[in-house]
Amino acid sequence: MFDAIVLAGGAGRRLEGAVKPELVLGGRALVDHALDAVSRARRCVLVAPPALTRPGVPTTLEDPPLGGPVAGLAAGLALLVAPPADLAGVPGPAGAARAAEVVVVLACDVPRAGSVVPALVAAASAPGTDGARLVDAEGAPQHLVAAYRTDALRTALASLAEVRGASVRRLVAGLHLRDVPDPGGAGEDVDTWADARRVGAALSGAGAPGREAAPGPSAPTADAVRDTIGPERPRQPGSKS
Repeated sequence: MFDAIVLAGGAGRRLEGAVKPELVLGGRALVDHALDAVSRARRCVLVAPPALTRPGVPTTLEDPPLGGPVAGLAAGLALLVAPPADLAGVPGPAGAARAAEVVVVLACDVPRAGSVVPALVAAASAPGTDGARLVDAEGAPQHLVAAYRTDALRTALASLAEVRGASVRRLVAGLHLRDVPDPGGAGEDVDTWADARRVGAALSGAGAPGREAAPGPSAPTADAVRDTIGPERPRQPGSKS
């Protein structure tokens, strides 16, 4: 049993103004791929602007917005562990009396992550660990494709003087995390239009499963991207960390 936090509140600066969570790849918006990936969660919280709210999914956002992934995590965890009496008016099912022991943390731009969620949860549930993170073929850890012991994550967040703008690496520096290998590239993220075309092709070839949910009519698709792509900044190892 696990809970989940899906992070979809970022700016998507390298996609030329497109709203990244609404980008359609393999017939579904990225945010919906992420929610599908954690569909077996006992309870899921979406950290996103109100425009991205999905039926039945409690949604919150750091205040002020665009505070970075750690601020988003803090907001998501606060809603996840909130007692039912505090959730009046919040979309989605009532809160549980106690959070699950493990919480999956997933950035919304990793649409193939569903295949590794069971392994992450299993690794994070092992005795003597604070969680588990996906590690790509080059050894780069993906701290936002991960599963954490809920109490360990809450303690790590509480130890920070300020969550806004904080580094995820700093947040997890004191945690004992197990590495889950990703030889198949399930943790590949979508940061650029080139990424979108490549990951979209992989999704289309795999016939991505999931709930039916139509994104907004203006949602951009990888097929609609112009053929000429401008210069892109080099990708840094562990960009999701």
